[in-house]
Amino acid sequence: QVQLVESGGGLVQAGGSLRLSCAASGRTFSSNAMGWFRQAPGKERSFVASISSSGAYTRYADSVKGRFTISRDNGKNTVYLQLNSLKPEDTAVYYCAMRSVSYSNSDGNKYDYWGQGTQVTVSA
Repeated sequence: QVQLVESGGGLVQAGGSLRLSCAASGRTFSSNAMGWFRQAPGKERSFVASISSSGAYTRYADSVKGRFTISRDNGKNTVYLQLNSLKPEDTAVYYCAMRSVSYSNSDGNKYDYWGQGTQVTVSA
C-alpha cells in the first residue's frame, strides 16, 4: 500500500521560505512521477509543480515559476518543494501526489496516490 506523508508546512511571513517534504513508501519510488498541488479555502485544487521519475523533467504553474523548486531524492524516497519569496496568496494546503508512470502531468486526475496535505500559511 502506497503511503505519502508530507511535512514542512507552517506559518511564515511574506517574502519568507519553506521547504516541504513528501516521504513515499510502498512502491518503487524511482519509477514514479511526482507532483505537488494545493488547495486554498473556497478554491479548487490546483497544480503547483511536477517532476519525472528520474528528476530530469520538471514543470511549474505560472504563478510559482521562479519562486518554487521541485526536486527529488530517489535514494530517500522523498520529493521536495522549496518555496521562496512566499506571498499571502500561496496560503493553502499543499498535497503531494504520485503517478503510476514515469512521466509527470499537471492534471491532478492523472495521479493515483495522494498524501494527507500540509498547511502553508503566509502572513502579509
